[in-house]
Amino acid sequence: MFVKCPRCFYLDRRLGFGRPSIPGWSLNSAVDTLLKKEFDLLREKGQAHELMKKYGVDAIPYQHKDLPIWRDDIYHYEGAKILHKPTNLEICGIVDDVWINKDEELIIVDYKATSTSKEISLEDEYKRGYKRQMEIYQWIFRQLGFKVSPTGYFVFANADKNLPKFDGKLNFEVTLIPYKGDDGWVEPAIMEMKKCLDSDEIPKAGEDCEHCAYRKEIKAYEK
Repeated sequence: MFVKCPRCFYLDRRLGFGRPSIPGWSLNSAVDTLLKKEFDLLREKGQAHELMKKYGVDAIPYQHKDLPIWRDDIYHYEGAKILHKPTNLEICGIVDDVWINKDEELIIVDYKATSTSKEISLEDEYKRGYKRQMEIYQWIFRQLGFKVSPTGYFVFANADKNLPKFDGKLNFEVTLIPYKGDDGWVEPAIMEMKKCLDSDEIPKAGEDCEHCAYRKEIKAYEK
C-alpha cells in the first residue's frame, strides 16, 4: 500500500481521524522554492541547467501550461491527478519539477534538502519512501498520456554544517542522483487500498507504525 500502516490509512481516509499535524518544513520549502525559480529561468529560455550538463543529462526543463498545477504553485494541494476508474479513487501527487529529454520523454524530478556529512545516496531505509514517491509520480504521468522516462532524478541540496561560523547563510552542495523506477506495484496497491476502504473492519496496525504503538501503550496504561 501507499502507507506503511493500513490502520492509520483506514482511520484517516474512511473514518476521518487523521494523525496529529506537525510543523511545516519551512527551510526545506525555501530550498524547493529557490530551486524552482532557478530552473524556471532556464525553462523560459529552453536551456539546460549546469547541473544537467555536469551529470550528462541531455534534457531541459519542461514547459507546460499545467506545470503550476502539477507543482502546486497555486496551493490547491492537488498536483497532477487522475481518476482510477476501476476503483473510482482519485490518485494525485505534487511534483517538484519535470524535465524533457531528446526522446520527448518526461523526466520526473524531486528536490530534497538535507544536511549530512554522509555520502548522498538512496540506500537509507527511509529513502525507500522517496523511491516509491517517484514511482507514483511516474505512474500518474503515464496515466495522463505522457511518455515518461523510466529514469527520474533526485536533486539533493546538502547544507554544509562544518563551517567555522554561520554568517547568516547556508552553503549547499547540490548533487543529482538518478533513479530507475518501476511502477508495477502501483496498480495492485490501489486495488488493495480500495479493498481496505470498503471493509467494515478496522485493519491491523502496521508492524513499524509508531502512532499505533503509541496508542496501544497509552490504552494499556489507562487501563
